[in-house]
Amino acid sequence: MHPLIRDIKHSLRPEYKNYLNKFASVMDSNIALVDSVAKYIVRHKGKGLRPLLVILSAKILDKPNDNTYLVAALIEILHTATLVHDDVVDKASTRRNFPSVNAIWKNKISVLMGDYLLAKSLISATKTNSLEIMNILAVTAKRLSEGELFQIEKSRKLDITETEYFKLVSDKTAALISACCELGAMTVNSSPEQRQALRSYGENLGIAFQIKDDILDYEGKQKIIGKPVGADLKEKKITLPLILALDQAPAPERKKIIKLVRKGITRTDVKAVLNFTEHYNGLNKARQEAEKYAHRARENINVFPPSPDKDNVLKFVEYVIQRKK
Repeated sequence: MHPLIRDIKHSLRPEYKNYLNKFASVMDSNIALVDSVAKYIVRHKGKGLRPLLVILSAKILDKPNDNTYLVAALIEILHTATLVHDDVVDKASTRRNFPSVNAIWKNKISVLMGDYLLAKSLISATKTNSLEIMNILAVTAKRLSEGELFQIEKSRKLDITETEYFKLVSDKTAALISACCELGAMTVNSSPEQRQALRSYGENLGIAFQIKDDILDYEGKQKIIGKPVGADLKEKKITLPLILALDQAPAPERKKIIKLVRKGITRTDVKAVLNFTEHYNGLNKARQEAEKYAHRARENINVFPPSPDKDNVLKFVEYVIQRKK
């Protein structure tokens, strides 16, 4: 675990424990197969970054409450549903260095489990007794689906522009992170201005997070990031580092790289595309973009007075930029 996330979790030990208890209770079912898959998911779930953001966004304003922990659990369940579906779409055999749900239970059960988790998150949201919270969760789920469909469309055409990339990232990643922060604020006493500040913080943080993710696909190590370097390229996903490099390259070289991706990339081809992206400054420019959005996220938090909770919110930005996986 990254030291910054370890520090944040350490300072939120009671709150994070409350979230984990709520998550376990919401995930519980009376169907043996669902319980088996759910237990596997819980055992191999990620770092819990999104629930942390829900708790932090509440705590920067007021004391977290039962609705805070419920929303944190619902966000994690919604996120898990999208990962289960993504692994089916991408035919992924692993997730975080462990066999994916579809690798063990096959596609039919995986799709149905993803549907079940999505329904579970939306139905459980009714327990907040807030129509606004339910609406934000539903709109977020819609945006996540739109982002994934748009990415599939662009992977077929291989014609994604920088503007389209940011639209995709906003829907596919930033929508959920932005919802975490706004919903966290909504579970406690908060003004419209405070909600807006945290929503914008989450949006900018989410964009920086996804750009960093795309950079790691070019420069990471498989044993660290948990997937092969160049995995996005093999799935014909053209992300910001390559988009920016293609913008700088002469037409003949640009066409050659697009042709490589279109035909289906080999291990040798991956190295060629990585070298091309580095040569035409795509990675450096992408790093600058990630820093730009991280800076915007920090500025969004300026409206809040100094506090240990504000320090944790700012630490989260540093983690996004520093992370290696």
